Order: sequence, then C-alpha cells, then structure tokens
Amino acid sequence: MACWLVLPLSVPVLVALYAPMLAAFIGSMAVMVVIFILSRAGDGSLSRLLLVGIAINALCGALVGALAWISNDTQLRQLSLWGMGSLGQAEWSTLLVAATLMIPASAAVWLMASRLNLLQLGDEEAHYLGVNVRALQRLLLLCSALLVAASVAISGVIGFIGLVVPHLMRMWLGPDHRGLVPGSLLAGAILLLLADTLARTVAAPAEMPVGLLTSMLGAPWFLWLIFRQQRTVNG
Repeated sequence: MACWLVLPLSVPVLVALYAPMLAAFIGSMAVMVVIFILSRAGDGSLSRLLLVGIAINALCGALVGALAWISNDTQLRQLSLWGMGSLGQAEWSTLLVAATLMIPASAAVWLMASRLNLLQLGDEEAHYLGVNVRALQRLLLLCSALLVAASVAISGVIGFIGLVVPHLMRMWLGPDHRGLVPGSLLAGAILLLLADTLARTVAAPAEMPVGLLTSMLGAPWFLWLIFRQQRTVNG
C-alpha cells in the first residue's frame, strides 16, 4: 500500500479504484505467508510465531521508511496520514469497491464458525473431528488478507480495533464464533465510528488522526487485559 502512495504509476480509473486494495492485499498476503512458513519451520510454538512477527514487522517498517525517504513532500504527507490512520480520505466510490471484497470475505469467515469452534480444541482434535485443518487455515488466511487489505487501503493503519474488540466480544458473548464473528464486525464498526467522531471534535477545527486516538486508548486497555488474565490464571 505504501508503494502505491509513493511510486509514480498511471492506470485506468477502474484499476485505480482496486489498485490500492490489490497492493495492500499482496503485501498482507506476503507477510502472512512468510510468517506462516517460518513459524511452521520450527516447533510451531506461539513464542516462535510472535518472534517471527516482530522481525517481519521491523522489516516492513524499514521498507516504509525507505519509501518515505524517496518520496516528495506531497507523497510524504499522504504516507504520514496513512500511517497514522484516518477516515478523512474515504469516499463512497472506494467504500463500494471495498464492500465487494469485505462482504464476501466476512461471510466466508462466518460460514467457518463451527469449524473454528472445533479448532479451539487443538489441531489434532479438530482433525479427528473431521476438520481439514490446513485447508481451513489457508482459507482463513486468505479471508483475513482480503479484509485487512480493503480496510487498510481506505483508512490506513488504525491500531488496536482488531485486538480490543474481539477480546471484549469474547468476554461478553463467549467463545462461540457463530456469534463472535458478526458481533466483532458490528462492534468494531461502532467503536471506530465513535473514535472517529471523537477525533474530529477533540481538536476541532483540526482533525486528529483516528489511529492515534485508538492507539492511545487501546494500548493501556490491552495491557490491563493482559495483566488481568495473568492474575486470573495465577489465582
């Protein structure tokens, strides 16, 4: 996505509407595939997955920094706003294009809900219960990449919505993905709209990037949630 903002490309109008999402999709798929392969190459533990994710995040950050270094003033401003996350650049034309990707991907994830419930028992147990674990993981990877690509292409990087909302919904609705998936989608949209409204009014007439606001509010809450769960585990 950052490449699309910085590199000089000339394309037809229809292609231009989908091109940012295609660029974001290619980037998100590439990162997910690399993380998936590298984490599978070892013991497949959660700690290894986290370490691989941290390393890939650092590499992607360096690549975005390199693009910022070669960009002009206008491109640098666009890249900075995209990195902070904002709904100010969203238009109906891009929203309709994004909907053609997000609605089918969201529906596909919801249709996987029963198999995702079984997957919570563990890969081996889910396999014995008739779930094709590898195929399910790959399909979920593809749908996740589509959802991330469409949302990031429109709004930029808005942090902690995807971390905070599913945890809140799991605490409220329980672990059943048949309710958790649509509940998280709806609650995430509501929370983002509330955060955007606050970002537009807190420093009016200027507009604060909503990604900054969600990170400032979401990071402390997520840390509290981690320590709360740790205290629960320790009794």
